[in-house]
Amino acid sequence: MKNAIEIKESLIKQLENKSANTDYFLALIDDYIFYFNEEQAMQDDVKIRGRSYKTKSASGFPIIKENESLKNAVTFNKQKLAIIKQLGLTIDNVVGDAVEL
Repeated sequence: MKNAIEIKESLIKQLENKSANTDYFLALIDDYIFYFNEEQAMQDDVKIRGRSYKTKSASGFPIIKENESLKNAVTFNKQKLAIIKQLGLTIDNVVGDAVEL
């Protein structure tokens, strides 16, 4: 899986190929990377704690709670998709990343 830096570089390249690398769109890419990192953190939390976890209620009794990171990961992913849509990137118009030697 690509890391945030590689993804950011790829998105910037897509904007450059469209002559759309304006401050507004570059800021959207920064937002995309923020949501990318947050989604990764949520996924890591689910891997560590699971879909649900044991904790204590306010009254001190043991309970099982759904891991909020699941819902948050979905929310962050939706934001990423909205940004990609705003940038106008689809599989029909994306330029592949060239492998540099």
